[in-house]
Amino acid sequence: MMNKIKTLVVAFLLMSFASFAQTEGQPVKIGYTNVEYILLQLPESRQIESELKTTSTQLENQLKNKYAEYEAKLKAYEQGAAAMDKVVRDDKEKELMNLNNSIQEFQRNAQASLQQKEKSLVDPVIAKIDKAIKDVAKENNYTYVFSNQALLAGPEEGDISPLVLRKLGVDPAKATAAPAAAQTPAKPATTAPVKTSTAKKKN
Repeated sequence: MMNKIKTLVVAFLLMSFASFAQTEGQPVKIGYTNVEYILLQLPESRQIESELKTTSTQLENQLKNKYAEYEAKLKAYEQGAAAMDKVVRDDKEKELMNLNNSIQEFQRNAQASLQQKEKSLVDPVIAKIDKAIKDVAKENNYTYVFSNQALLAGPEEGDISPLVLRKLGVDPAKATAAPAAAQTPAKPATTAPVKTSTAKKKN
């Protein structure tokens, strides 16, 4: 699940890291952090993962039921097609085509629904992290705060992640390891093979 919300985190990174007010003569102070890492340390991340998993499982089960219905009717059609007159056969084929289209539409809608739910759960947490970063930057006189994913190198003391975690009520000493720089995107939760054609008509 956390691979999926990485897209939302990246969008935040592109918008959020900006400069803060600087008094004339004050030296430039640069910090960096990792929003994805901070997100993973928050209890909200586990709740988000749990809710998305529940929703994904529900959609997956609905899709499996639809596909099972399609398979059963397709099998019945294939076994009895030779004995059907043309009107009945055409009606069965139309029913199968409609079921097939319904499954494909359900897949599209389910994926969109899951993405929307994901966004609605993640956005408030991202906003909370954003505020904590800006508060820490202001309180510690940082002129700029960047994502460490954009840095090739930097001093350890420039990492404000522990300060942000404390601001969010998390003990940095209990934090888990930072996420890898690159991860393989998760596959859509609601996918199943769908046959797109019915048996050939027999005259």
